[in-house]
Amino acid sequence: MTTAAPAQFKITYTTANVDMDLFHRLFDEALAKVRSEAGRTHPLYIDWKPVATAGEPLVDTSPIDTSVVLGKFAAATPENIDSAVRSAKKAQKLWEKLGYQGRVKLMRRAAELIRERKFELAAVMSLEVGKSRMEAMGDAEESADLIDYYCAQIEEAKGFIRPMAHMAPKERNTDMLRPFGVFVCVAPFNFPLALSTGMSSAALIAGNAVVYKPAQDTPWTGLKLYEVYRDAGLPAGIFHFITGKGSVIGDSLWRHPGVDGFVFTGSLEVGMRIYREFSAKWAKPCLLERGGKNPVVVMDSADLDAAAEGVLRSAWGLQNQKCSATSRVYVHKKVKAAFLEKLLAKTAAMKKGDPTQRDVFYGPVVNAKAVATFERAVAQAKKDGKILAGGSRMSEGLFAKGHFVEPTIAELPLASTLFFEELFVPFLAVGEVESLEQAIAEGNKADYGLTAGIFSAKKDEVEKFFDEIESGVCYANKRSGATTGAWPGCQPFTGWKGSGSTGKGGCGPYYVAQFMREQSRTVVEG
Repeated sequence: MTTAAPAQFKITYTTANVDMDLFHRLFDEALAKVRSEAGRTHPLYIDWKPVATAGEPLVDTSPIDTSVVLGKFAAATPENIDSAVRSAKKAQKLWEKLGYQGRVKLMRRAAELIRERKFELAAVMSLEVGKSRMEAMGDAEESADLIDYYCAQIEEAKGFIRPMAHMAPKERNTDMLRPFGVFVCVAPFNFPLALSTGMSSAALIAGNAVVYKPAQDTPWTGLKLYEVYRDAGLPAGIFHFITGKGSVIGDSLWRHPGVDGFVFTGSLEVGMRIYREFSAKWAKPCLLERGGKNPVVVMDSADLDAAAEGVLRSAWGLQNQKCSATSRVYVHKKVKAAFLEKLLAKTAAMKKGDPTQRDVFYGPVVNAKAVATFERAVAQAKKDGKILAGGSRMSEGLFAKGHFVEPTIAELPLASTLFFEELFVPFLAVGEVESLEQAIAEGNKADYGLTAGIFSAKKDEVEKFFDEIESGVCYANKRSGATTGAWPGCQPFTGWKGSGSTGKGGCGPYYVAQFMREQSRTVVEG
């Protein structure tokens, strides 16, 4: 049995022209393999060594069928965190001395291993998160591309070392970026491999050691990333795998005095708490990506078929559990009825079910908490406006076994708080506008500023939208995903306002440098 694929066989979130029969055959093989491995008990890994803990393990179940136990994972203690940080502190100096060329060589090997194992990795994510096959494979492919892209960044910058001007003939000045030391990387569930790989690989390439904690809902995917780094030959002490509840070990992670930097993707509330508490003694780098409430504007000149398809793919891909997902639409009153007719028809026709199966686009939400959030949003929508589609849990047949809810579209007054609250569930708020100016003003009212999209045939409207919308990632007329689909080296994934913290994002040319600090060196000769 093999899960290998031809080198040219590549799936992104918007792939259309591939041999799908080959894809599905290889995915099925990988799915059978990982299912045979499910249910095992896993320790922490510190210094590449297994570390068992005495407490109750985290039980990882599939949102597709909650009776399926994917694995049991050790629950870390503050003492485990301390051990990992101390080890990372010791190992980091040797990792830095290896030089960027040595680090790049090992990290590129990690990218190669991800590509070799991508079907297995995708199968795990499909079971663990509820991703469709295409979404899961895109996650794996992006992970490898992120490593390669960040390696290229440090190579092109020659290690971020450059000669500077001098004030005297015998003075030699050099500027360089050097690693901070130890970074904690806390990843989310929705892109459990890509976001974990992105943050950790940038930190590692820059010369830092990493203490890594995957999301509580996706420890199995996190373990697979640990295995990639280990098998790529990274030295002991450079990457530590920690599982546990954030409520138990979160404080130990961001308050440990040996931690020099923090990377977090998650909620605005938790992100802001980390930001406020992390720099207790002095300011430390804190890179945050904290979700979005991403608007799409549909103007009266728009290609409505493209708009409906783009909104559908961005709203219902991964059940709206993407930071970049379309969660609100502002549609011009002249085309509202026609647009909604198309969107409702496409949503009704969308194949729903077990996302590990061929051709299923829409699967479950990640956990019971997400179901409760969905039900609360639906109840409010019924008070504020009207439900056009969905609004209920799915409980017939296989749907009864997992966390399935209907993709829900609600027409709401623009003042409804459902236009501004990040829900992270398959709920789409639609509002009517009379002008582009009104649409932009409404779009900018949210505290978030991650992604935004527009559908318009008028170039001046597109440019005005780009110039005035307060979002870091902007799209126009993107049928394959109105607000989604960013790729390394193509669309830097930068959050504005409550969606970010540094003004520079992953997938972009300035990301690796954020894991380093500047040092100026002057030598007077003779």
